[in-house]
Amino acid sequence: MTDYLIVDGLNVFMRHFAANPTTSGNGESVGGVVGFLRGLKNLIDMFCPQHVIITWEGGGSPRRRALDAGYKQSRRPVKLNRWYDEIPSTVGNRNQQLNLLIKFLRLGPVNQIYVPDCEADDIIGYLSGFEIKDKNIMIITSDKDYYQLINDNVKVWSPGQKKIITQDDVLQKFGVTTKNFCAARCFCGDSSDGISGASGVGFKTLSKRISSLSSDDEMSVTDIVNVADELGKSSKLKIYKSIVAHHDRAKLNWKLMYLGTNNLSGDQINRVKFQIGQKPPKSKKLDFIRLLQKNQIVNFDVNSYFMSLNLITNNF
Repeated sequence: MTDYLIVDGLNVFMRHFAANPTTSGNGESVGGVVGFLRGLKNLIDMFCPQHVIITWEGGGSPRRRALDAGYKQSRRPVKLNRWYDEIPSTVGNRNQQLNLLIKFLRLGPVNQIYVPDCEADDIIGYLSGFEIKDKNIMIITSDKDYYQLINDNVKVWSPGQKKIITQDDVLQKFGVTTKNFCAARCFCGDSSDGISGASGVGFKTLSKRISSLSSDDEMSVTDIVNVADELGKSSKLKIYKSIVAHHDRAKLNWKLMYLGTNNLSGDQINRVKFQIGQKPPKSKKLDFIRLLQKNQIVNFDVNSYFMSLNLITNNF
């Protein structure tokens, strides 16, 4: 049984928004809403959580943008996986669906957390690392940033891979332990977030040349540089020089990538504590049906959805 099911709300929503072609009776695209709700039902059935938390983006992190103006500036628009062009996929429609989804989620025993100027991954990092760190947690996301949070109590369900990502999975695929994932990534970079790394350094090469990254020893950025500097004295491999030369950039990347409390203010932490401490709303099936009818959303199995929500309610 899972104590907490924590959903990276925008990440999961955008997957359905991009791929689900469902439209309402008035011709509006509602695939993001319908897909998210159906997916949430399936996740509850799969993991039987005691608590469900949906975290939302709060407009990005000013602290990260102050550190690096290029942070997340190179992200590509979402590619829509649809076979027709008649339904507009505008920012306006996306925002309308998000607002509607939040209304639907308020009609069930689900906590939603939104903090201004705060990224969802920072909220989840704080929750899993501090507030509920001793609980069994399943994070729902396709974002690899969360791999650094995986431990004995925390796992990630990848909607894209349709599998649970564990410590062994990360070690097998990347050659580093989850506790060293962030430090290693500081040298590898993250093109999706516009974060540059050291030239010629990837996970496979890095883990091969600095084998201690795959051990139980936790390594800092400076530890990696010190090992590379020492190994470089007796080797002509360029990777060692590249690591040492990018020490400053890697230290900056740590501030951008690490999911702890360094990018959260005291006020933001208090807001997270307050919101997670609130009792979840009660299930309001009739109001849910009225909202479906108002937005002309059909072919949604309301009874099945609320049966799954009752699994949460019964665990309180």
